[in-house]
Amino acid sequence: MTRYGMVIDVAHCIGCYNCFIACKDEHCGNDHSPYAAAQPLTGQTWMNVIETQRGQYPKVKVDYTAIPCMHCDDAPCVAASRDGAVYKRDDGIVIIDPVKAKGQKELVNRCPYRVIFWNEESQLPQKCTFCAHLLDAGWKEPRCVEACPTGALVFGDLDDPNSAISKLLASSQTEVLHPEFGLKEKVRYIGLPKSFIAGCVVLGDTDECAKGATVTLEELDVDGNPTGAKQTKVTDGFGDFEFDGLPANTKYKLTVSMAGYKDQVLEARTFTSVNLGDIVLSK
Repeated sequence: MTRYGMVIDVAHCIGCYNCFIACKDEHCGNDHSPYAAAQPLTGQTWMNVIETQRGQYPKVKVDYTAIPCMHCDDAPCVAASRDGAVYKRDDGIVIIDPVKAKGQKELVNRCPYRVIFWNEESQLPQKCTFCAHLLDAGWKEPRCVEACPTGALVFGDLDDPNSAISKLLASSQTEVLHPEFGLKEKVRYIGLPKSFIAGCVVLGDTDECAKGATVTLEELDVDGNPTGAKQTKVTDGFGDFEFDGLPANTKYKLTVSMAGYKDQVLEARTFTSVNLGDIVLSK
């Protein structure tokens, strides 16, 4: 039995919006009943791309996160629908029936991911179908995946250990966009944007970049005591260092060391991504 899913690698997404455009091309003005009625030209994003900016000048990162329907195993829209208007197929794809769902506007607010949209003209809730009409016709992947030039979107059979998606899931650390929802989402992510701490180490006596300085990042608990979690980086030729993928609202102690110089100790908290600027080492 096939069970479809998708992995989205944020690090590979360049924000080209090809997935968004391909979705529009496939569904706008095209009625694919009984899978879905035609998507309106405006007002709906069955494959959305969210831009996230992190950090402060000059250390700034821009990430792009593609967000389709998550095709949850415990989908709230299925539970909230009347007369089987929203159902999960045997392959795991969640479909909104374009006939039975007519008038059920309340389904829009049942999705915590906000990926169900209201078609005012047709009086229908609508969303991504994983291009189920194409899959049933023999296609191996949805249009958004086909159009991705960087391989950021990987689609396939979750129950086939030899499929590309299963191999990726086995070899990479993936997560869902909102684990707190607990919906058993079949869309998972690699490299979701998180907080980072960065800075530049400078030698005070020569005013040169400190290449090869050691920077130790130590996590602290709410009382300022070490938790035991540590990471270490070595500065590059420009004296730069960066710790990425850090949890939000966490306190850290940084110790900057280099032979012949006094250690510098700083503290930072990841309310947001932090650029510590120049850290000057003294003899």
